[in-house]
Amino acid sequence: MSLLKAQIQEDMKSSMRAGDKSRLSVVRMLLAAIKQREVDEPTETTDAAVLQIIEKQIKQRRESATQFTAGGRTDLADKEISEIAVLQTWLPSALSAEELDTLIDEVLTASAATSMKDMGRVMAALRERAQGRADFSAIGERVKARLSGK
Repeated sequence: MSLLKAQIQEDMKSSMRAGDKSRLSVVRMLLAAIKQREVDEPTETTDAAVLQIIEKQIKQRRESATQFTAGGRTDLADKEISEIAVLQTWLPSALSAEELDTLIDEVLTASAATSMKDMGRVMAALRERAQGRADFSAIGERVKARLSGK
């Protein structure tokens, strides 16, 4: 079992003991998503896979919060934002802009990427090294700018 999944299960138990219903709800939704992934792909769930699931859950909630805000439902948007805060507790610390630029430079150099044709290979390498520590839409924009020479 992945160490991260075990930590999430322990956090569920502590949330139950503390009577923290809002946190418990988020933890249960996350564990359900992990279980669904295990059923869909009957391989051992790794920490990287759990991080992907957490990132997907965060992305879904950000999109929902945006939609709720646009629809004038700030109460629901606030709930989604609070769920994002809970999910982020299991992510590793985020990369700073300087660390991210250094990482992109390292990957571009190591992969000898010179054009937009290399974008997929560069992004795959970055995904391995920055999983859970950066927003990949922002990384994609930075890599695109570098590969296109801007």
